[in-house]
Amino acid sequence: MTLSTETEADTRATRIDPVLAQAGWGAGTVRREVICPGRIQSSGTRGRGLTADYVLVHKGQKLGVVEAKRAGLSHREGVAQAKDYAQRLGARFAYATNGLAWYQIDMVTGAEGEMALPFPTPQALWDRTFADRNDWRARFGAVPFEIDSGKWEPRYYQHNAITAALDAVARGNRRILLTLATGTGKTSIAFQTAWKLFQAKWNLTGKPVRRPRILFLADRNILANQAYNSFSAFPSDAITRIDPATIRKNDGKVPKNASLFFTIFQTFMTGEGEPVFQQYDPDFFDFIIIDECHRGGARDESEWRRLLEYFEPACQLGLTATPRRKHNADTYAYFGEPVYTYALRDGIEDGFLTPFKVRQMASTIDDYVFDGSDTLIEGEVEDGESFTESDFNTRIIIDERELSRVREFMGQIDQRHKTLVFCATQDHAALVRDLINQVKDSAHPAYCVRVTSDDGTIGEQHLRDFQDNDKTIPTVLTTSQKLSTGVDARNARNIVLMRPIRSMIEFKQIIGRGTRVYEGKDFFTIWDFVKAHENFSDPEWDGDPIDPVPPCPAPNAPPDTPEPTDDDPQGGDGDDVPKQKIRIKLGDGKIRSIRYLATTTYWSPEGKPISAKEFLERLLGDLSGLIADEDQLRQVWSDPDSRAKFLQQLADRGYDDDRFEDIRCLVDAADSDLFDVLAYVLFTLEPKTRHDRADAVRQQDTQADAREDIKALLITILNAYEAHGEKELASDKLGQFLTARFGSVGEAKAQLGDLPQIKNAFRAMQERLYSN
Repeated sequence: MTLSTETEADTRATRIDPVLAQAGWGAGTVRREVICPGRIQSSGTRGRGLTADYVLVHKGQKLGVVEAKRAGLSHREGVAQAKDYAQRLGARFAYATNGLAWYQIDMVTGAEGEMALPFPTPQALWDRTFADRNDWRARFGAVPFEIDSGKWEPRYYQHNAITAALDAVARGNRRILLTLATGTGKTSIAFQTAWKLFQAKWNLTGKPVRRPRILFLADRNILANQAYNSFSAFPSDAITRIDPATIRKNDGKVPKNASLFFTIFQTFMTGEGEPVFQQYDPDFFDFIIIDECHRGGARDESEWRRLLEYFEPACQLGLTATPRRKHNADTYAYFGEPVYTYALRDGIEDGFLTPFKVRQMASTIDDYVFDGSDTLIEGEVEDGESFTESDFNTRIIIDERELSRVREFMGQIDQRHKTLVFCATQDHAALVRDLINQVKDSAHPAYCVRVTSDDGTIGEQHLRDFQDNDKTIPTVLTTSQKLSTGVDARNARNIVLMRPIRSMIEFKQIIGRGTRVYEGKDFFTIWDFVKAHENFSDPEWDGDPIDPVPPCPAPNAPPDTPEPTDDDPQGGDGDDVPKQKIRIKLGDGKIRSIRYLATTTYWSPEGKPISAKEFLERLLGDLSGLIADEDQLRQVWSDPDSRAKFLQQLADRGYDDDRFEDIRCLVDAADSDLFDVLAYVLFTLEPKTRHDRADAVRQQDTQADAREDIKALLITILNAYEAHGEKELASDKLGQFLTARFGSVGEAKAQLGDLPQIKNAFRAMQERLYSN
């Protein structure tokens, strides 16, 4: 074997593995790690994933990353990857090697340079990473994750979050904040953090003399129930609920004989005489986890803040998905800067969250002025009185306006896809439900249902059925406030906004309803009738929606105190409007004149909205870096293998099939080959249709020197290309065409001749197809 023939696998096995083994990096301390699977793209494909060749782990901490290249390449080829992987994994040291030479980077000090062997041992690397001795850090690291018999493995950002939280505890911090986007598994992070604290016997005494007493504090039953069920790996006698039923059973006394306690704010703040929480001494709890802490628990003006201050001695961990903003400034003032952050855009680019599109649905009846030509059914209105989006369905109701919106989005969505519709009030949600059922294609009477606080137990059952991915009915839910944080439906494909969004936090909550990954779900679509997309241009938008509320309570979970009502999260009926609303019936002429103009918002890799013009300019810049001139584009595109490689390069830059479909529409070339679209963007060449290209080849008699049976095969392929596009010309499609026509590839060879001859004819046809 020579350096030129040695593969990367050979280099790892014969040169790198022995070096690491000699330094003491063996089973359990060194592993290959898939960092992320890659951005979800169209048709079930993904962008480029990331895998670290070697991750060096000691005492539960990822200390280093080694990026390997084959011996025939320079060891510096892996430096950029090593730095990227180390930064993602939170490792202090990054190494690049070809097995012959080694390069080292300290990610904290920035020092880097050539490294002489021997490679540092696990303890040596630990000592270099952590100059300060901390016994708790080592004790936490000695506790393995609870992986549920191999069913759960921490993603890199979850490992980072858990490690960061525990490291803060080890350093003596008493206020800790984690900020992670919706759908990233904050409940799992909370569980693993509590598990390590419990097993390591950490407590406020600073000595491992007893198990800690940990409180999980939420503001809704559904959150507390989800967490309670997720902590089932703990011994049954270590867990308890603090709820009205348990307190009544104990003659009004709270449970104290446990290690993990679960409750909601409302229960803790109520009580006869004194609040329930005051039955516990201020130093009773060692550790408190505050779920969705942005929702008010740390606000200065909130009673919840009084609760947290009562338990001032406890170490308090806040979980949120909202970065510091004016709406939650007090949360950050209370907890301080987050010890770890993982944003929505990171989750989308890594492939752990689902991308989304925004359809902006502007219409001729977004605003309304009463001019006397329409019929006043009830209420009082003056001629010339005007109404804007915030007035509709609170002050004024126009059924025909709502029907036009329903018909518009129902006519464009796949009506089999699960959809959430956010309405202004509970009454509006009932109206929209009925309108959807009037225009739906489905014959099922429960196709669309309303889920609000007024719907009670039947609404909760509808919600559970909607969340069940094995059920198709109900398909559409209408709601007002309840489902903005109360539903986790992984297969939700559409979110329809039919009411103004009250705040940036609420906007992020609603966006978060669709980000969960589900098989076959390439993206979800936000249908925006209320200009909510303007939030994306707000400096407060950075791609991080609010954390979701988990699906539903456990069947046997005990009841808790009443939750906020649907139309007003703080309680009450939420309809802060006159009792008698204005109801208008539009004249026939106005109904017929309603028009909609839909546009799509495009997204940069940085997670920011960009205009169609900016989108094309970005594509032009990316293409210019890959293609020098028209001849090169034609040459690359004419060969199916080089075309596939080129398309993969574009996919790695974020241009998947869906984006190319958008580009086709932007340049008005829906029936053109992608080659023509790219040629137009790069060189302003007039696009040809696929029919024109295919017909030109057919007129040339396809292959003048080819046999008639091969010509017939090529005509079939040309017809498929004309109907379905350039994907029909991929190399791996040839075998499918042969099988479809002759029964098998072997039979095709028997009738047509050797496979190379068939492939040559297939490629020659494509050269002709793109020759002009």
